[in-house]
Amino acid sequence: MPRIRQADIEEVKTRINIADIIGERVALKSAGIGSLKGLCPFHDEKSPSFNVRPGQGFYHCFGCGESGDVFTFLREMDHLTFVEAVEKVAARIGFQLTYEEGGGPAPETSGRTRLFAANTAAAEFFRQQLLTPEAAPARAFLGGRGFDPGAAAHFGVGYAPQGWDGLLKHLTAQGFQRDELVTAGLLSTNQRGGAYDRFRGRVVWPIRDVTGQTIGFGARKLYDDDQGPKYLNTPETPIYKKNQVLYGLDLAKRDIARGDPKRVVVVEGYTDVMAAHLAGVTTAVATCGTAFGSEHITLLRRVMGDDDAQGEVVFTFDGDEAGQKAALRAFSEADRFSAQTFVAVAPDGLDPCDLRLQRGDAAVRGLLDHKRPMFEFVIDRKLAGFPLSSVEGRVGALRAAAPIVAEIRDRLLRPGYERVLAQRLGMDPTDVHREVEQAARGGSRADRRREGAPESVAAPATTLATLPRTTDVAVERDALTGILQYGHRVDPALLQRALSSTFRTPALDQVRQAVAGVDRTKQGWGQASVDALPQALRQLGGEVLMRDFPARDEEHAAVSANALCRRIVARSLQDEQRELDGAIQRFAPGSDEWRAASVRRRDLEIERRRLTEE
Repeated sequence: MPRIRQADIEEVKTRINIADIIGERVALKSAGIGSLKGLCPFHDEKSPSFNVRPGQGFYHCFGCGESGDVFTFLREMDHLTFVEAVEKVAARIGFQLTYEEGGGPAPETSGRTRLFAANTAAAEFFRQQLLTPEAAPARAFLGGRGFDPGAAAHFGVGYAPQGWDGLLKHLTAQGFQRDELVTAGLLSTNQRGGAYDRFRGRVVWPIRDVTGQTIGFGARKLYDDDQGPKYLNTPETPIYKKNQVLYGLDLAKRDIARGDPKRVVVVEGYTDVMAAHLAGVTTAVATCGTAFGSEHITLLRRVMGDDDAQGEVVFTFDGDEAGQKAALRAFSEADRFSAQTFVAVAPDGLDPCDLRLQRGDAAVRGLLDHKRPMFEFVIDRKLAGFPLSSVEGRVGALRAAAPIVAEIRDRLLRPGYERVLAQRLGMDPTDVHREVEQAARGGSRADRRREGAPESVAAPATTLATLPRTTDVAVERDALTGILQYGHRVDPALLQRALSSTFRTPALDQVRQAVAGVDRTKQGWGQASVDALPQALRQLGGEVLMRDFPARDEEHAAVSANALCRRIVARSLQDEQRELDGAIQRFAPGSDEWRAASVRRRDLEIERRRLTEE
């Protein structure tokens, strides 16, 4: 298979800012000189330990140990091959790649890139079809819900024609194979192996991932003779996992990240997202044919960066029984958020789309003014199932609601909700407190989720935390961090001498050797140093590369890096002096060996003092 020229790979890596790529998936905040921090996309965490250093083109998570460059990130997140990752970044910056073994682009055989391309082409086809005479019922449907052509264009809404092979013919004419289109979920197959359009005679919404790539579709039926479900979505494919995507997040993510406080509004459907955005609630998102779950929470938390309790997640539900059940399902996962969770139910149980139609944009915006804390909402739902006029009913209600109050982690909030519950039930607050405490001892939802789950045992790896707390470790650690982050600002001769000096900590000495052995004139040499380490030391190397370097600004960091290198070299000279002291004692005074060793020791002392006084 043709290979991309190495020079092109390095040029693409040089031109792209890794923070721009990662920032589309993770909310990044400044974390010191040249460093950004956010919640790790590779494991679930509530305090950010995922660090990105744009200057080095490298990321590292101090929690799970994942690290790499921009290509590694895309390969892990999007399950791409290395070539696909390079091609994706090159296409983003408009860089024309050249290939060895013939010079042409590599054949598209891996699949994922083709699936993205097929969905993008299908989205454009559907969008164009919305303008045709056949699509009049689709335009009428949208218009009846308050969406004009501009709104449809903004959200990329389209129309799937009624025929069986309109999309099939269009995409095969563009060079796509039937098997690819079936894999992409755009075609269905019958028992005889024939293929036909999955979406026919429907309004179609493109479903995009957080980066804006189209990965699937949701479609609503228009015609009475359509025997299919009211809403039909793309099936699970290699690029579309319904429990890992939120409709509208690609449009909402910027306003979510910029909000103060950060706020996400979770609605129930595609038209609700459109109505909310058009009304000014531009942080609205919706699930795609599935209940709101833990993976949706993980996705939102990365975008929100909610490492504190200032953010808000507001769930809007229909007032009917299905909506109430959806609220309770959402509550079962809500403790995974650091943000505060709320529920907003519109008057008369209207969804945001109907609310906008009947009462205007201001009513949709005002919906958030009437939000209620999720705990309060769920407590009331629990109480609604009991006859509170009887003692037995009140006791049953207390036992049902006490575990809900016991879930409240904030020690200042829980007593308040105990009083609220006591007032609603007309019971003694002491009795309520006792029942809540008993429920708390029974374990939290998170504890119960973990119950019985086997614990994976990770292979031991050397990390900064496992190293001894000695002066030598601190000096060597800081020196390596300074070299990896500011080596370009260190005097070249001094840098070479520091990297040639043996370190006293074996693990850090292996990191030093890896740094000394790479070509430091090439982009990404810091990561190359980490990659050169044995597997058991790569997390340590990543931590040294990514940790905060103690300095006020880059100028002070450069001064400090040079000083640390001088200290390493001076320490090495001192070690050699000690060896000479033993030799001088062994040699006969006045002998040639004795004089040579004495002169050498004197020269070392002069050099050491010069280094320490600079």
